Amino acid sequence: MGGDVLRWSGYRSMPWKNGGGMTRQVASGAVQAALAPVEPEDGFDWRVSVADVDAGGSFSSFPGIDRVITLVEGEGMVLTVDGTPHPVAPLSPFAFSGDAATDCRLEAGAVRDMNVMTRRGRATAQVRIVSVAAAQGAQMACAAGETLLAVAVTEGIAVGAPNGRETALGRLDCVPHEGPGALALRGDGTVAEIRITAAR
Repeated sequence: MGGDVLRWSGYRSMPWKNGGGMTRQVASGAVQAALAPVEPEDGFDWRVSVADVDAGGSFSSFPGIDRVITLVEGEGMVLTVDGTPHPVAPLSPFAFSGDAATDCRLEAGAVRDMNVMTRRGRATAQVRIVSVAAAQGAQMACAAGETLLAVAVTEGIAVGAPNGRETALGRLDCVPHEGPGALALRGDGTVAEIRITAAR
């Protein structure tokens, strides 16, 4: 295992950049560097956070930042990005530019979403939803120079360590790993796999 489990209960809450809501910081850092604690607003190459959205409204502007948003709780929302509406279904990562004028409309009440931000020209991110089945588990390989974060979207997931012991993950707990190597996941549930690499 690449690093200690980051627990939902330990994430730091802070207001949105535009003051319209609250977000919890999961992790942030620089490419090809060790995981770092959350830095000031613009002091990151990449950042992962989880936001509670209780009402529709405008998203904060993040010039020079690329974003991937994934609905982890709730029924759905519509993001209007530079005038074009995009339905966002649960557990369907949606990529858009932080430069764009973006508004959110909730379809069926409050939602919780996971946000992955990367600084354009410095880092890129890929987000994939992975189903972990009890029979075979899941292996997530991590290449040299890559940062891998596995975020448990559901209960019922555990991460294995080289000594064979397993650590249970609660909902929205995160396991970070710096490559090379792999994470071994066990149980029955769903995980968000986030891969951060240096921009080429």
